[in-house]
Amino acid sequence: MIIDDNFYLNLAIDEAWKFWGLTYPNPPVGGLVLDRNGKILSISAHKKAGEPHSEVLTIRDAYFSLTGDRDILELSKSEDIHNYLYQNHNTIFEGATIYTTLEPCNHYGKTPPCSLLIKNLKFAQVVIGVADTLGDGVGGGEFLNGYGIQTDFIESQRAKDLIEAFQMWQKDRFIVFKYAQRLNGSIGNGIVSSIDSRKYVHQLRDKIDLMVIGGNSVRVDRPTLDSRLVNGKAPDILIYSKAKEFDRTIPLFSVPNRKVYIEDSLERIQNYNFIMVEGGFGLLDSIADEVDWLMVFVSPQIASTEIFQLQNSKFRIVHQRRVGEDLVIWLKTNDQDIRSVIKLN
Repeated sequence: MIIDDNFYLNLAIDEAWKFWGLTYPNPPVGGLVLDRNGKILSISAHKKAGEPHSEVLTIRDAYFSLTGDRDILELSKSEDIHNYLYQNHNTIFEGATIYTTLEPCNHYGKTPPCSLLIKNLKFAQVVIGVADTLGDGVGGGEFLNGYGIQTDFIESQRAKDLIEAFQMWQKDRFIVFKYAQRLNGSIGNGIVSSIDSRKYVHQLRDKIDLMVIGGNSVRVDRPTLDSRLVNGKAPDILIYSKAKEFDRTIPLFSVPNRKVYIEDSLERIQNYNFIMVEGGFGLLDSIADEVDWLMVFVSPQIASTEIFQLQNSKFRIVHQRRVGEDLVIWLKTNDQDIRSVIKLN
């Protein structure tokens, strides 16, 4: 194992993936701080839109690691953390390095600019995974370099993958097809994924704009499709079906504060930015031309039910991580043609 900039950056990337989709409409971003002697002080990530950016949380945690001052951990607003650090840092970050998966922001929005915090705390070096190409004006990297702070852009493919969904929903839309399978590829015969995986899916439902599901799944499974496991909001639903008649006692129809559409076209998705599709192989086959990524929950079980075989050589694994007992894998194809790798047995 080589301990270099990519090693530390990858630790920050892995941390940010824990919150993939949950920071919508913001990008997932991770950070790491090394002290002047190369010791890791903190690793953190942006967790929710409107809350402190990853740089602020990472520096906050590094400050606590160095000082043991718990008062800073009581602060939740970004501006309050900035001000506390300005008043109490005592130059403890001189000579330190901060890694961030995305170029620090350099403008005042809902929070003060992270670039200004890094500059005022006198960090010696900033290592950036990927440039912020959607920002306006002078970028955070250029700003920091102008003050003599060593600024290195890695242009990491993993950092680019991390924010791809963000870049897509900012410009147009992003569609992820989610399904759960067992080790042998079986998908039927009861609940497949663990409670931790289901809670994560409910967290995603709380953030997405629209959920797409097939009509047959609605009739057979009679789902609710809400975010009750995390006390979140219920997304709007598009039931993709030629037949328009449904039993209105199916729970999804009675969830308050949501819109339910029953349509035989996908035109509705044009009105939404972050879309998750849940369903079986028939739905994936019919909607494949619109799908950007697959998100597969793999449970450590085996069952003799319908098997869905994907031609894995056609896919690229964007990321994978453990969620409870399961493994969740994000997949995309190099040619962006999901349909070409679908094979139903």
